[in-house]
Amino acid sequence: MKYEVLIEDSFYHLYNCGNNKENIFIEEQNYMYFLKLSKKHLSKTLDILAYCLLKNHFHLLIKTKENSTTKELSQSFSNLFNAYSKSINKKYGRSGSLFKDRFSRIKLDNEAYLKNLILYIHLNPTHHEFVNDFRLYKHSSFNSIVSNKPTSLLREYVLSIFENRQNFIDAHQIREVHILESITLE
Repeated sequence: MKYEVLIEDSFYHLYNCGNNKENIFIEEQNYMYFLKLSKKHLSKTLDILAYCLLKNHFHLLIKTKENSTTKELSQSFSNLFNAYSKSINKKYGRSGSLFKDRFSRIKLDNEAYLKNLILYIHLNPTHHEFVNDFRLYKHSSFNSIVSNKPTSLLREYVLSIFENRQNFIDAHQIREVHILESITLE
């Protein structure tokens, strides 16, 4: 598989899943540890707009920073995934690759795609039937974005895509209804 090269000042959807469909987040504390490592290893080269961590996969919406080289970006992710994998392997007495492959990435080229991706990421727990109400899922950036609490996410930028906080919330609720209807029909 050919991978998109990460370049400066660009938006990307990044995602990966567990090797052999294994869980990459085993306990509650694993989610927080992954976010902590993400901040440590990624904050110099990129900003995170949205994320969702599910037990066997994750989604990140990022914007690479200006002047971040492809090499720096690649090394940042290598450091994150290696540190997290080593920690999980040690803690749970496992060996080998935690992740299925190198992370997948899609470069985003328009605001409509960006907007839809934010909705997709936040509604992923509903789509996979982890929760009936996406707002109750603790391991997504939705609540951090609607909150007024300090965050390292690009909150104001995300809200500006939807014009304001209420439109952001409404767009999620409308899309969730469609997801729940399709699950009911299947």
